[in-house]
Amino acid sequence: MLWSSKVSQTFVDRVEWICDELGMSSDYLMACMAFESGESFSAAKRNPISSATGLIQFMAATARSLGTTTAALAKMSDEDQLKYVYKYFLPFKGRLKTLEDTYMAILLPSAVGKPNDSNIFRASRAQYLANKGLDKNRDGKVTKAEAAAKVWEKYEKGKRYVREI
Repeated sequence: MLWSSKVSQTFVDRVEWICDELGMSSDYLMACMAFESGESFSAAKRNPISSATGLIQFMAATARSLGTTTAALAKMSDEDQLKYVYKYFLPFKGRLKTLEDTYMAILLPSAVGKPNDSNIFRASRAQYLANKGLDKNRDGKVTKAEAAAKVWEKYEKGKRYVREI
């Protein structure tokens, strides 16, 4: 599994279980968590400009919808926070077949299943300003493929960190 040498065996086992249960790729999930956590795979990782916390950068409202808080998530072990990663992805069971869709489930769930050339953020909207760094060609639009490009970089980098059996 990509990035497996950067986490515990328990973490690897739980990610494999989550992905088997939900019909998604463990490599895609690990690439997304590497991107979202700055390669730390830390439950305590916080975004300095928002409430986003943890392995997939749970927002405060998302944490509440899952029956917890970002403060509680930050205090969990990395392995224990995976329970909430599972709960978060459960509504997408069987629908996350690509890295792009796996990442969209985190970034913009309404884009899951849309074509990769779909414009998901436009310059005229506040969401674009928060995500304009994803606009690779600086055309005032972020496509689903552009949004996932940095996660693909983590996917490729993660190949260097596969645990030897």
